[in-house]
Amino acid sequence: MLNAWHLPVAPFIKQRQDKLMITLWLRGDDLPQRVTMRAEVDNEETTVPMRRSGKSPVADVVQWRAEIALHEGQPRRRYAFKLLWDDRQLWFAPKGLSAFPPAKLELFAYDCPDDSPQWVSEQIFYQIFPDRFARSQKRSEQQDKVYHHHAAGHDIILRDWDEPLTAEAGGSTFYGGDLDGISEKLPYLKALGVTALYLNPVFTAPSVHKYDTENYREVDPQFGGNDALLRLRHNTQREGMRLILDGVFNHSGDTHAWFDRHQRGDNGACHHASSPWRDRYSFSAEGKALDWLGYSSLPKLDYQSSTLIDEIYGGEDSIVRHWLKAPWSMDGWRLDVVHMLGEAGGAKNNLKHVAAITQSAKAARPDAFVFGEHFGDARQWLQQDAEDSAMNYRGFTFPLWGFLANTDISYDPQKIDAQTCMAWMEDYRAGLSHQQQLRMFNQLDSHDTARFKSLLGRDVARLPLAVVWLFCWPGVPCIYYGDEVGLDGNNDPFCRKPFPWHESQQDQTLLALYQRLAALRKATPALRHGGCLVLYAEGDVVVFLRVLGAERVLVAINRGESCEVTLPISPLLAVSGWQRREGEGQQADATLSLPAISATVWTAH
Repeated sequence: MLNAWHLPVAPFIKQRQDKLMITLWLRGDDLPQRVTMRAEVDNEETTVPMRRSGKSPVADVVQWRAEIALHEGQPRRRYAFKLLWDDRQLWFAPKGLSAFPPAKLELFAYDCPDDSPQWVSEQIFYQIFPDRFARSQKRSEQQDKVYHHHAAGHDIILRDWDEPLTAEAGGSTFYGGDLDGISEKLPYLKALGVTALYLNPVFTAPSVHKYDTENYREVDPQFGGNDALLRLRHNTQREGMRLILDGVFNHSGDTHAWFDRHQRGDNGACHHASSPWRDRYSFSAEGKALDWLGYSSLPKLDYQSSTLIDEIYGGEDSIVRHWLKAPWSMDGWRLDVVHMLGEAGGAKNNLKHVAAITQSAKAARPDAFVFGEHFGDARQWLQQDAEDSAMNYRGFTFPLWGFLANTDISYDPQKIDAQTCMAWMEDYRAGLSHQQQLRMFNQLDSHDTARFKSLLGRDVARLPLAVVWLFCWPGVPCIYYGDEVGLDGNNDPFCRKPFPWHESQQDQTLLALYQRLAALRKATPALRHGGCLVLYAEGDVVVFLRVLGAERVLVAINRGESCEVTLPISPLLAVSGWQRREGEGQQADATLSLPAISATVWTAH
């Protein structure tokens, strides 16, 4: 039997001046007589001969080595290995051994140089829905001003923090969370291990969720206005925390002065064909504005308009650049439904505009982090570097839901075993470079989904397994506010409950798990930068290995009954001794004894 090992990290990759040294490990009874590497220069396939090394890191392992010149070609270095015998061949790529050449987008990929923000993979993010996280002690009466919410057809509703959330008026019910409240809770977030915040929209808008923007250049007065955001920015900088804003550039709200459905001005595009902003929206032949998915309060922006482009991302003081510059100095943007953004009421020329938004952000701040919201497959945006990263629903959240909660994003039943789950996740990862994988935005849930705790239902004992997975899988973990203390809730609006600040309402055991895993990730470079190898995936059990140089992290997830698992023999498991860092599993040589419904983490060098 032939086995092959390669990950796009040390010890398999080393950079020496203007060359990338690449190593393949092989072990077996019938080793190939020759090995070549399929690489490319400016998208042209090229064959690079590999040489067999006399040195071996582990007994019975044969090394083959080759070099990629870094003075030519594109920064994304794609490659695979071709194993040759007198009468046959095999190929080795991220999805394993194959009898035929892997597709271009299923090759190993390593970015060298990597111009995307290097700080991202170091972070632990925390997503905050501002109205529901924390109400500041100094909140003013003006911030609780009642107004008529046209889209809802009634005045907004104000509730006390401890009043239960109901289905009534989900988009216009306010609890009074604000930006100064977030500032006051930074010590809590720091103790949790959080290093970066992602805020749902903060700009002026009539709804509680603020995805119906009324003014892109003003922070909503209910949240404390521009001054409160500036205070939060200064406070996060003092604590060494990053801060990401939510950019809603696919549509505006119908109360925006550009559109002005309710005629608070006298020149809005909704009612005036001669409006200077008319071309920023698309209209049917009957004069009806095209909207986002049937929501009339969310008219689509039309990027055929040169003045819209200039205002949103093209100009020196465009909205994208404005908030990244001093005094705001935000660290980047999360782009809402960005795959739908485009021209003529649809997504025409989408990639062009998304890439331009990213480029504009980096013109204002070279290390800005720009990532998109994609519930579907985000890889076409990532493979063309239109974004730095994406919310990793398809490559992380949904496979994990299917394996642990037996549901899909439509809340239809989906019961998958470990082999299916890993095939799904590995297939998705194979289309991304190593560095992109490390920047993918991993979450268990968000403001747009039911809470994972609620999805689990009677299987809530599996919740800690998901938390371990979140912190140990390639990508940057993001905690949706309240998940760490056991906040539950079904789909919108119930996934947006106020944060329970009374300790009696919090799951302290779960909170302690989050704190331990955040500390483990911070102390373990392999969890932030390492490659990932799935060692075992059968039935109820998933075991994977993170590798960086001589460092190893072994993670075992068992959703079922207690069991013993025998891992395949691998030179990457040849370490002097494992230290258990989380969980109750036992390890002896290649055998793991795993308790029922458990997650265990070991480290070694």
